[in-house]
Amino acid sequence: MKITSAKFIKGIVDDNPSLEDGKPQIAFIGRSNAGKSSLMNSITGFKSLARTSKTPGRTQEINLFLINDTHYFLDLPGYGFAKAQAHTVDKLNKLIYWYLFSSKQNPKVVVLIDAEIGPTKSDFGFLDAIEKTGKEVIIVANKVDKIKKSHYGNQIKKLAAQFPNHKLFPYSSKTKVGKEDLIAELLS
Repeated sequence: MKITSAKFIKGIVDDNPSLEDGKPQIAFIGRSNAGKSSLMNSITGFKSLARTSKTPGRTQEINLFLINDTHYFLDLPGYGFAKAQAHTVDKLNKLIYWYLFSSKQNPKVVVLIDAEIGPTKSDFGFLDAIEKTGKEVIIVANKVDKIKKSHYGNQIKKLAAQFPNHKLFPYSSKTKVGKEDLIAELLS
């Protein structure tokens, strides 16, 4: 499977008719600066599709992208640390919770973790809450290019052991390691 087209549709902050057209939805969630936007740009092959920033908390709405005219990718705001005022962080958390837990949507959820750092309490907390909804979840261990080669195998085994009930996809937005396998999983 290959991604041949990708375009930004709109930023969403509540119920939207675009979410009701029956196209499968793949929601990307992770801590602030886990690389969600970079991953989307990398797997689609469109360098500027999703806006990236080194500033945590840059994504402040759910960005909706149409992929191959058949699927939606949704770039959700990050959870955890954000360089924003408390009321803005609260608003972002409410938006995430609305989409994943209160809306009528049933997306495939992609949880991004930093492969070098590993999962945090907040990663496990979100994963636990998402699992309780019954939504399909896959784990992307992003930024594998930052793992020392001598530690790579052990780190991937350790991550797989931490997520025994989910498919784990090692990935690098820079080197494109894991791109084909991840696309096949997302668009299946």
